[in-house]
Amino acid sequence: MSRHVHVVGARSRDRRPLLEQSAGAVFACCHQGLRGPCTGIDTVLAAVLPDIWRRWPDLVDYHRMEIIEAIPELSELIGPGPKTLAKDAPFEERTRWYGQIMTRSFSQGIITMLREYARRLRDNGCVPPTLVFDAVHSAEITTQEFVALFVRRVDAETWPVVIGSDGDGGPELAEALADFADRVEAVALPDAEPRPAADLAAEYLRSDGTSDDPAAHQAYLDLDPDERAAVHDRRADELEPNASWGVRTAALAYHRERGTDPQGRGVAAVRAAAEYLTVMGFQLAALEMSERGRALTDPEGDPETHRKFTNILIAQLIGLGRLHDASALCGEVRQRHPQPLAHMTTSYFMAMIYTRFAVPRDHAKALEFQNNAVVIANGLADERQRLIYSGFQDNGLALIEMHRGNLTRALALVDGAMTRAAGRLGPDEWVLHRSQLLYNRARLLAATGRGDEAYDAFTELSEMDPYYTDYLAERAKISRKRGDLAAAIRDYDQAAELGPPFVELFHNRGSAHAELGDTEQALADFDYVLDMEPDEADTLLSRAELLLGARELDRAAADVDRALKSFDSDPRLLCLRGMIHLEAGDAASALPCFDAALAQDPDYPAALVNRAVARFELAEPDRSVEDLTRAMELADADADLLLNRGIAYAACADTAAALADFDSALTLPDADRPELLYQRGLCLIGAGDRDRAEADLIECRRLGGRAREIDELLVRESAR
Repeated sequence: MSRHVHVVGARSRDRRPLLEQSAGAVFACCHQGLRGPCTGIDTVLAAVLPDIWRRWPDLVDYHRMEIIEAIPELSELIGPGPKTLAKDAPFEERTRWYGQIMTRSFSQGIITMLREYARRLRDNGCVPPTLVFDAVHSAEITTQEFVALFVRRVDAETWPVVIGSDGDGGPELAEALADFADRVEAVALPDAEPRPAADLAAEYLRSDGTSDDPAAHQAYLDLDPDERAAVHDRRADELEPNASWGVRTAALAYHRERGTDPQGRGVAAVRAAAEYLTVMGFQLAALEMSERGRALTDPEGDPETHRKFTNILIAQLIGLGRLHDASALCGEVRQRHPQPLAHMTTSYFMAMIYTRFAVPRDHAKALEFQNNAVVIANGLADERQRLIYSGFQDNGLALIEMHRGNLTRALALVDGAMTRAAGRLGPDEWVLHRSQLLYNRARLLAATGRGDEAYDAFTELSEMDPYYTDYLAERAKISRKRGDLAAAIRDYDQAAELGPPFVELFHNRGSAHAELGDTEQALADFDYVLDMEPDEADTLLSRAELLLGARELDRAAADVDRALKSFDSDPRLLCLRGMIHLEAGDAASALPCFDAALAQDPDYPAALVNRAVARFELAEPDRSVEDLTRAMELADADADLLLNRGIAYAACADTAAALADFDSALTLPDADRPELLYQRGLCLIGAGDRDRAEADLIECRRLGGRAREIDELLVRESAR
């Protein structure tokens, strides 16, 4: 099987001869300095989307959200994307942010579309153009992630890719290239003939600072500082009229912050870029841009702007798990800024760190900070600010109270915030914030057992903002609790159609299909999850369970073994590995797996029950009884457990205990009556009570159980 190609060379001019060998290839420079996080992805989509749209518009429509959300300017090719409350809200009203899970799902959806396009092309006798991604070592993490996912998910027979780099890149990209691409070393070409310094400097500026030609970079550095700033202005003026958001987050900000007005137009450009990157969920890029904004802004001369950059930076640090750095910045803000909003916001940040992200969480400490935020919000001099921020901070307080188990108090806080907003805000004001309050209210209603009200609230939310598919997923949870799996699957189907392919969504839909006994559909969903994320442990476990049920033991074992590479102490996986050994008839290999599972969780019922089976098969019925007894202590009355323990007691020659278990099991509604009657009959024969034994065995045969065995047994007994 052919593989993708990874061309490695120190400079683009060295790589270029090897990258341009395929006629008609789509060439994409991925340097983030051009158009930010999606640089290179945008080039590829701009080249192929028109053909996809012309041939198979259904493919584009199904993936429209992820295409337009990731790269808004592509709406010029395929029309607008869906409207959402978050997209339409001004930055200052945003209370919901995308994150890396969302941006990764955008890439996954786009790759699914491209792969299907390539397959359809080949089915029609056509071949997709080779894709060339160059300078991936200088790409933002989003593009590096996209390239890594593409070369892993789309084989070279379907759509060949050539990747150019200097050999560096993030760990996911490096692993994907090592596994799915052949490395080719580019020959270092001799330096070009010397050119005038002015030409070289102009080349560097026109590359928007992305040129890897050392001579061009040096010529740029040698420019007079005033002349260099003026050239940056001219390049920015040239770019700005038609600048996409990609250009605004990269080249335009780069030139403006180096132009003649860095504290004015530079700060404005960097702030616009930082805000856009924040709302789009490009966390690392937003972090870098907010750091650049802080460096440009005088904290004494323009404290408000400096604080806004700092707030963006803190939010990104928290989202990326850098809690110590975020806490330190909160302290810096409180030391530097005496304004109430500064202390309110940092108190909120600290509260969220303690209640949501810290390990271990400290809800009491979170309450200290959030109460301070609430007090400040309620004391703001501006009436409108007081209304908005008090609702926002009460919402944060409600989250902490929910984490502390005070659900009634949490619901009262959210209800109060909603009532105040409804009475004093117009219907089109702070709509996103108010939807977030309703969302939290719906979740609290569900948590307090008011499922019907919660269901209605999620329905209202999904009608307000249909493309925010969390509402459908939450409504599906309620349907599943009601036992209405068909309704849950309808919500999952709608969410899959409207939104990007979240791993959790497809996993949950697969598990719902599995509960319904629809193994084929369940496997299709689990297969898609593992196509996107091969190491997703919960889905590997779920698929392995289905494969075990279908007796595809080798495939089931492969899934469990893969998951155990990352989660070697997960008792569920260890137990399932043992169950596969049991199903294969190898109780000796199964027993250590169950022992390992119970070492992690001594009260894991499935491991206890299955270890009991293994011990019984290994002629240790007394120890089997111990495990089954402990399993029964952890669960409600269970006929199957009583049946199995009765069999184990019988093997221990404890006839009285065995009969007691069989008798108890037969009183339960879920009892397997034929099998219990058969086992009790055997036990009664051993006890010498042939009349009762014969009655049990005849009744078992009447119910359709073990007819041949019973006939043979009765013949033997009558001959004695």
